[in-house]
Amino acid sequence: MTKYARDIIITVIAAVIIFVGLQLTIGSFKVYGTSMMPNIKNGEYIMVSKVTYYFQNPKRGDVIVFRSPRSPDTDLIKRVIGLPGDTIEVKNGLVYVNKKPLSENYVLEAPSYKYPLVEVPEDNYFVLGDNRNNSADSHTGWFLPRENIIGKAWISYWPPEDWGAIPHYQLLAISWLAIK
Repeated sequence: MTKYARDIIITVIAAVIIFVGLQLTIGSFKVYGTSMMPNIKNGEYIMVSKVTYYFQNPKRGDVIVFRSPRSPDTDLIKRVIGLPGDTIEVKNGLVYVNKKPLSENYVLEAPSYKYPLVEVPEDNYFVLGDNRNNSADSHTGWFLPRENIIGKAWISYWPPEDWGAIPHYQLLAISWLAIK
């Protein structure tokens, strides 16, 4: 085998390894709808870290991509509000977690609905869109099973004016590319 042929084989093998590695660790997701406004817009493309939750559990405030519990062929993006064992209630325009009002400076507007006090089951999460009044989320009567979570929203890459980290709130965005 010539050096040239060997170099081509090594390059192809390296490319395949890199491709497979990226497919297993990072995903691309297009946002459909306005349920995450004002932070994530309709038509935005985001990168999703598929490996984050191999090493840790989702945290309150994380923006995640997951398979819908009601329509498994549909991927959704929402914010984690309730962790397993938490109690959740929505009343008087506030979300209560463990009977304490949640400070939410990332929502478009306060929720105009009520949601009765419930406990989040083991291995499940309660998720809401940031556009509280225009989001088909856990307040419509479902919990998110842990196994449905695809990954943590990481970076917005399209359109260019929205480049940067998905705000946990805005601290990550400022450090990335001074966006928004």
